[in-house]
Amino acid sequence: MKTLDRPLDDDDRAMADLADVRDWRRLGGPHAGETGPVPVRKLIKRVGSATGWKPWPVNRKTVIDDQLDGWGFLTRRRTEMAVYDDQILPHSPFSGWVAFAIAPDDVAAAEAGLDEHWPVKFELARRHWGQPTYVGSDNQPGFVDEWAPGAGTSRRHLAVWSPPGAQIHLYSVKPMKDPLSVSVGINYAVYLDEEGS
Repeated sequence: MKTLDRPLDDDDRAMADLADVRDWRRLGGPHAGETGPVPVRKLIKRVGSATGWKPWPVNRKTVIDDQLDGWGFLTRRRTEMAVYDDQILPHSPFSGWVAFAIAPDDVAAAEAGLDEHWPVKFELARRHWGQPTYVGSDNQPGFVDEWAPGAGTSRRHLAVWSPPGAQIHLYSVKPMKDPLSVSVGINYAVYLDEEGS
């Protein structure tokens, strides 16, 4: 198993960008699974006006593939966000602890690494987003379904914040032997409520 333990600067900026959005209700789309230019242009307009994030360059001549269902945005802190009707994935690849090239005999070491590094990332998230609505780990009975049905599946840790219109999940990927986990780390994503809900 190989590991990287990098400073949390990228995460600090990305979490601050997410904290700037106080009400996510204007960002969620119809969750209809539509793809192509029309829904993507609607998403670009909706997200840009609600957040001030700058979309990847787009104009009338921009070709948007028929299979595309999301778009990228750049925040004022220079964080890239991949945005879809139902979720937002911050791109902070050079931040925090990660294990990779995991062999079957490394699973326990990967679990220990996640347990060691979870508190620091959790405290950073709490500093930006306040007290979470839920915190759990896979050593708790019923963890898989405790927050919501299946929410803990393939997670070792899970914390959830519930601002208006969304849920923000901070989670670690559970290392597994079968199928073998290729890599694990501590990630976060915003799950948006459906438009109008």
